[in-house]
Amino acid sequence: MANETVSASITIKAPAEGIFAVLVDPANHAAIDGTGWVCDPVDRRPLTASGQIFRMAMYHANHPNGSYEMANRVQVFDPPHAISWEPGYDPGDGTLRFGGWIWRYDLAPLGPSATEVKLSYDWSAVPDLVRQTGPVFPPFSPDHLHNSLTHLAHLVVA
Repeated sequence: MANETVSASITIKAPAEGIFAVLVDPANHAAIDGTGWVCDPVDRRPLTASGQIFRMAMYHANHPNGSYEMANRVQVFDPPHAISWEPGYDPGDGTLRFGGWIWRYDLAPLGPSATEVKLSYDWSAVPDLVRQTGPVFPPFSPDHLHNSLTHLAHLVVA
């Protein structure tokens, strides 16, 4: 079986708590995103627990509508060590559907003022039908992860 996860890591000269605080604020996600697809938070409440849904306005030139909205469900919430979410959407009937891919940040303190941050994108739970008719996974180049981590580092140390 092929590897269905890509990841990148960076050391940020900041405590894990400060980095985690940036990640749990949806208002920061557009500035962190390395693809330029994330636009603005629709829900501005900080992320506080597994199961929480937060929506983001998105744009992708190859999306049928160009502009669209993602409904993300927080899966892992372990401050200040890990946070992950599963992107999904509302097809118009009020029921959220999730595609099976996950974004995850893992933070490992390297002392009081430095943290290793690993960003992973896992598409192992994407159903066969989506794989056959949807995008190729991952739908971005691998440097996107490193770009996102570099953006995160700039936000944290600014």
